[in-house]
Amino acid sequence: MTDNSAVAEQPRPNAFKAIGFMVVSFPLRLVQFVLVVALTLIGIATTIIWVGIPVLFAATQILRWFADVERRWVRTALNTPVPDAERLPAEGNALQRWRVQLTDPTTWRDLAYLMAVFPIGVIEFALGLAAIVLLPIAIWVIPGLGWIHGQLALSLLGPPRAHRLAARASRLQASRARGVDAAEAERRRIERDLHDGAQQRLVSVAMSLGRARTKLDGDAEGLRELIDEAHSDAKLAVSELRDLARGIYPAVLADRGLDAALSAQAAKAPIHVDVTVDVEPRPPAAVETTAYFIVGESLANVAKHSGATEASVRVWRAGDHLDNVVVEVTDNGHGGAELRPGGGLAGLADRAATIDGIITVVSPSGGPTVIRADLPCTW
Repeated sequence: MTDNSAVAEQPRPNAFKAIGFMVVSFPLRLVQFVLVVALTLIGIATTIIWVGIPVLFAATQILRWFADVERRWVRTALNTPVPDAERLPAEGNALQRWRVQLTDPTTWRDLAYLMAVFPIGVIEFALGLAAIVLLPIAIWVIPGLGWIHGQLALSLLGPPRAHRLAARASRLQASRARGVDAAEAERRRIERDLHDGAQQRLVSVAMSLGRARTKLDGDAEGLRELIDEAHSDAKLAVSELRDLARGIYPAVLADRGLDAALSAQAAKAPIHVDVTVDVEPRPPAAVETTAYFIVGESLANVAKHSGATEASVRVWRAGDHLDNVVVEVTDNGHGGAELRPGGGLAGLADRAATIDGIITVVSPSGGPTVIRADLPCTW
């Protein structure tokens, strides 16, 4: 049974980087294979006279070092999220540390990967040279081969599948907790807006009508003023209720979709905002709502804090099966934005977490600032 979550999260590599990976990796593969195999065979053959023990120890260290190089190389060239190795802690003298290394499953998985990728590397090297000649075809084929290699690296160089599933479960549990907190905060906001706004207006209408009733038999001018006051309060209450409903789920979003809704938001911004939306087929309502409020809150933050003169909003489908919606808000402000507990950007992260989405912020000093939300369309 494969780890579908890990497979779904891995993007396909860039074609040119994948070709470079296949060509450049071959000399490294050759050196790795020759050194590890030669030292291991020499060490085993000379163990009887004790010379082999330091040779085998050296082979183990070189093996682990090569595997760490591979992790970084695969991450960079193939966009495969292979984490750093999780190794058993080793203490004591060299012999004791070596014994721990030999009992560490990660060491043996490192060895399995290095032995497997040498023959694979020969084939990839040939394909990489052929790809340079047949570039139009290679642009379509090579990323898929690079993706397959990335899966092999993730399986052998990454943490065991049980660890990956445990990490994913922990991440989902944390996102669910943040989602519950965000929903509770939203409920309290709605209660507060109802209590402080529309409810007070309606109470005022009731009181004005009550006073007007007492004047039915006499003061016509006073009666007219009270009715006018009640009428004005009633219109304000209707307006506040409409604004509150729009804050829960805007009508333009329900009727016309994200493109129209985000364009309406951009038109109200105090700076120029370009909007590009391409999300067909239409995403689920929860994704649309989350994207809408992320853009709205991001543009509000841009106007308040960034000093920007222009911004852009891009929303598109992503993923192998177009099963993610990506929202990206960019501004030309002074930068320096970051995710802080309790801050506005943390609120965006909590809102995205309600549907297992992820917020990424890149905001170097001097700008530009890019706020990106990756929102899954399936749960």
